[in-house]
Amino acid sequence: MQNLKCSDTLSISNHRVFSSDLNEHNTVFGGKTLMTIDDNSSIAASRIARIETVTASIDQVNFILPFGLQDSMCTESYVSGVGSRSIEVFTKIIGEHLKTGKRFLGLTCFSTFVVTDKNIVLPNIVPDNDEAEYVCSGYQERQSQRLKKLLEQEKFNQNISLKFPWQ
Repeated sequence: MQNLKCSDTLSISNHRVFSSDLNEHNTVFGGKTLMTIDDNSSIAASRIARIETVTASIDQVNFILPFGLQDSMCTESYVSGVGSRSIEVFTKIIGEHLKTGKRFLGLTCFSTFVVTDKNIVLPNIVPDNDEAEYVCSGYQERQSQRLKKLLEQEKFNQNISLKFPWQ
């Protein structure tokens, strides 16, 4: 089976914060941030799968510090774990106050993608720096928790009404 380094899947994008990105608190709107995560992390997933992938979840989104006007947002995503059909991608967004040069950790999260072809054999992922070693070391536990939550979600979904309130 083929091995790929985390850095082989790395996707980086940069965005300058403008007033059109802000919410009523003068910080970047969360929905815009989630779109950035999905866009960037899907590239990392595609770099390991090399076939079509779909987003299954974006979880453990940790908004650590807000991004404001004149900040930059550097989004870095890389594959942090691989299952038989699933791909976990770690994303961090590093902010930079462009007037001072001060950098800060603004967000971390994990996304899960699945491959559409059930016959594909995904490569193994190999950490190649201290951060990736630490992040990847928790993959099995996160995957176990995801499977548990998936079963709970299926039970939950069975108890959700599909009727409109006026019906």
